[in-house]
Amino acid sequence: MKKEKLLLWTLAAINFIHIVDFMILMPLGPQLMRVFEISPREFGLLVSSYTFSAGISSFFGAFFLDRFDRKKILLWVYVGFSVATLGCALSPTYPILLSARIVSGLFGGLTSALILAIIGDVIPDARRGRAMGLVMAAFSVASVLGVPLGLFLASLSDWHTPFYILTGLSVISLGMIFQYVPNITEHLGKEIVRPHPLEVVRRVTSNPNQMRAITLSVMMMFGQFMIIPFLSPYTVANVGFTEMQLTYIYMAGGAFTIFTSPWVGKMSDKYGKLRIFTIFMTLNVVPIAIITNLGVTPIPYVLLVSTMFFVTSNGRYVPAAAIITGTARPENRGSFLSFNSAIQQLATGLASLIAGLIIGENAAGELTNFNLVGYIAIFFSLLCIPLARRVKVVS
Repeated sequence: MKKEKLLLWTLAAINFIHIVDFMILMPLGPQLMRVFEISPREFGLLVSSYTFSAGISSFFGAFFLDRFDRKKILLWVYVGFSVATLGCALSPTYPILLSARIVSGLFGGLTSALILAIIGDVIPDARRGRAMGLVMAAFSVASVLGVPLGLFLASLSDWHTPFYILTGLSVISLGMIFQYVPNITEHLGKEIVRPHPLEVVRRVTSNPNQMRAITLSVMMMFGQFMIIPFLSPYTVANVGFTEMQLTYIYMAGGAFTIFTSPWVGKMSDKYGKLRIFTIFMTLNVVPIAIITNLGVTPIPYVLLVSTMFFVTSNGRYVPAAAIITGTARPENRGSFLSFNSAIQQLATGLASLIAGLIIGENAAGELTNFNLVGYIAIFFSLLCIPLARRVKVVS
């Protein structure tokens, strides 16, 4: 059990760095839009570039992830991710930063699938919800510590600083992988003849249950990432927050989800993953509706709504991740999760890009049409509930 805990803490640390690397760009939006003099559309492209490249790498990763020891492939991926993160830190202009984010996505896109595959291989289904809750708590820690600290340091110096820090943390996490992640090769012996890449594609796309799981991932991403990238710019431009006050949103939301994420994992194992998913997905549409219609609003009220958004968003993802992971058997879990991650990342990028096209900017510098984006996000979120009921766990 001690080795299992060390493994899960290592995966949580990797997830933390990966999530902060992706998330930090969004709250830095107001500063980046000001420094580089870019529009909401160009900022949306900056956010989506990471997820599009991550989706592409995850897709091609599906052809080789199950052919190697999980530990070795994770090490190679994370070395590339660390170098690319340093490239972001050194970027002097918008085009160079855009290029660096694309390279970061190419390596970062594989980490989510690898983390889920390792959990699926090592942790039995009876404890998988709890394990997911612990690893996904990295999102909460990223929100309450990583992102606010990054924003604070960026406000003291400039936006490059958080990426330098992430590079250093990535090097430390490589040591943790060496030390605490075991060689995972059991899946290699379960399928002697490896299929052709086209067969891998056919195997996933011809499985109706796995395709429903992938569609669920897409709907969830549209329900969230039409909102999240523009939450910070909207809060500064329309709600009246300063760039420094943005840290309150992430600290408050993250502080609560640090405790609620493991709790949701336990509840998922005890009462059923589908039931808990349905409850949190239903609750999640309430803060979406409110937060996308706010004008100038007192800080405490904004924090109440944004914290509910973080808690319910995280609460719906923990059981959903366990449900989706359980649709694949060990011998092709890496391939399936890589496909799922690829399409999930592409959906995230597309959602950000579409939202950037819908959202405008008036003469006063305020963002427009964010309420319309909110209604679209609610529509996709509610579609997830009946769809999740049709996804069956097989392992």
